[in-house]
Amino acid sequence: MKSHRKELLFNIPKRRAFVNITDQVNECIQESGIREGLVLVNAMHISASVFINDDESGLHHDFDVFLEQLAPHEPVAQYRHNDTGEDNADAHIKRQIMGREVVVALTHGRLDFGPWEQIFYGEFDGRRAKRVLVKIIGE
Repeated sequence: MKSHRKELLFNIPKRRAFVNITDQVNECIQESGIREGLVLVNAMHISASVFINDDESGLHHDFDVFLEQLAPHEPVAQYRHNDTGEDNADAHIKRQIMGREVVVALTHGRLDFGPWEQIFYGEFDGRRAKRVLVKIIGE
């Protein structure tokens, strides 16, 4: 069995955003030479997420509205975590809802997706450098 590891780097200029990273994951697959196996993609920060869904702007807007209703950023004083001087408690909660990582089957050198599925990086506390791990194992 072979393995391949790569980190994708992000510095999103806004506090929150959803970025389609499917093409970047596919580049990692091509670099790996692995044709059959599994692809793990995970956010390496506790205020960001990786998830699979449709690449449709209305849906992304709906995610943002839904998450902001569940865990609004302001007032920041509503969260005990922010008593430490941080202002990102909401980002931790949003990440917990959207998930840390995805695992996708790799078949014939391609992500084994259903219709419309894409991989996204969800940023909930941007404006600084963050990483996403892509780990591919297989033959």
